Amino acid sequence: MVNDNENVEKVIDEGRQGSALTLEDVQDNTRKLYIESYGCQMNFSDSEIVASILSKEGFNTTQQMEEADLVLVNTCSIREKAETTVRKRLEKFNAVKKINPNMKVGVLGCMAERLKSKFLEEEKIVDMVVGPDAYKDLPNLIQEIDEGRSAVNVILSKDETYGDVAPVRLNSNGVTAFVSITRGCDNMCTFCVVPFTRGRERSRDPQSIIEEVNDLWSRGFREITLLGQNVDSYLWYGGGLKKDFDKASEMQKATSVNFARLLHLVALAQPKMRIRFSTSNPQDMTLDVIETMAQHENICKYIHLPVQSGSDRILKAMNRLHTRQEYFELIDNIKQIIPECAISQDMITGFPTETEEDHQDTLSLMEYVKYDFGFMFAYSERPGTMAARKLEDDVPAEVKKRRLREIIDLQQKHGLYRTQQHLGKVEEVLIEGLSKKSDAHWMGRNSQNTVVVFPKEQYQKGDFVNVKINDCTSATLIGEAVGFSKNN
Repeated sequence: MVNDNENVEKVIDEGRQGSALTLEDVQDNTRKLYIESYGCQMNFSDSEIVASILSKEGFNTTQQMEEADLVLVNTCSIREKAETTVRKRLEKFNAVKKINPNMKVGVLGCMAERLKSKFLEEEKIVDMVVGPDAYKDLPNLIQEIDEGRSAVNVILSKDETYGDVAPVRLNSNGVTAFVSITRGCDNMCTFCVVPFTRGRERSRDPQSIIEEVNDLWSRGFREITLLGQNVDSYLWYGGGLKKDFDKASEMQKATSVNFARLLHLVALAQPKMRIRFSTSNPQDMTLDVIETMAQHENICKYIHLPVQSGSDRILKAMNRLHTRQEYFELIDNIKQIIPECAISQDMITGFPTETEEDHQDTLSLMEYVKYDFGFMFAYSERPGTMAARKLEDDVPAEVKKRRLREIIDLQQKHGLYRTQQHLGKVEEVLIEGLSKKSDAHWMGRNSQNTVVVFPKEQYQKGDFVNVKINDCTSATLIGEAVGFSKNN
């Protein structure tokens, strides 16, 4: 467990005052910004940072691309399909630009970092290429393109966390929000481009995180997700890369804040704010994180815990620094300490050299865990990664497709099994908005991150409501409200 001390309370007290952009900050803006985001939640969070920086440069966001002065696409490089999607969208931008020749187009994010100035050569429509650590340079880059020159900044930073930027909440439901806590990743999984596109791991000052959480609560938000490529590696000791912690002073080490302590701080700062986090890495998740989750009622009972494969041989080839058995032990600890905790997965099938036996190991791992839901993909070779350099992509496409179908089918079976465990129970749901299928129903999520749908009645968006679960599909719970919860 994490115990209170003077340092904990000091950070909370200092974090009471938050700040955000106000109407006065943006009402005089005359230029229009249109942003599309692809890929992980981190990209969507980054787009909010970009919108905030550009709001101070005279831009307001718009939902209409055709009227925009500046169009930005925040890109993902994790799979080839994501990059293909972006290139198709650039074709659409080009058609609009022919009608509005004054419109400028910029590419942000991981794809920008991976391709750098090559993007300008490949996509003639693109005026600006900006990597994930260079967003504060946007004012200078926009001046460049306004003067008719192309602009590129893809320099990775060892320090930037954007902790001093108050995000503009884009397409917000006014109830849930992302709060970035770390950037970069040090794990070097052989299939992954993130260390090359987002740089080394560094953590954000916990005081600035709490300030942002407090500000969100004051503006009516009721749930936050703490974001990072690997949140369990969060470590604040006064600044600097995680890898340099050993060089820190004894005072810095004594007052350092790890992820379990940060969770504790945030939970104490806003006891009625729901807290989620993503993404965790099995090799870095420790018992104190799980115990902190159990200690605080407002930390949701849900962990996204990517495993990628159930085969020890493939895990080693992926440079996943945990074994199948170690993963099982972590799952067992989670279920013992938080019996009601939901767990989801990321799974890659068809990794180079994967055999049928390896595939069966993945299926048997899934049978052991019985995930609530998951994100499953066929292996996609990414240029520049260790796997692309050292391993032949030797699993035939039809085999990848068949194995992926088997994984998806098994996950759907387990998803139904897990949702059925909720039948007859009364569970707290935070209303996020209308159901996709009916304006007469609300949609929200329970602590386990499962979508719950129920009749609207007198309840409003942002309410915490107790819902009796009467029916389910493999992904959705269906019920009826029985009153406000105690947290409302």
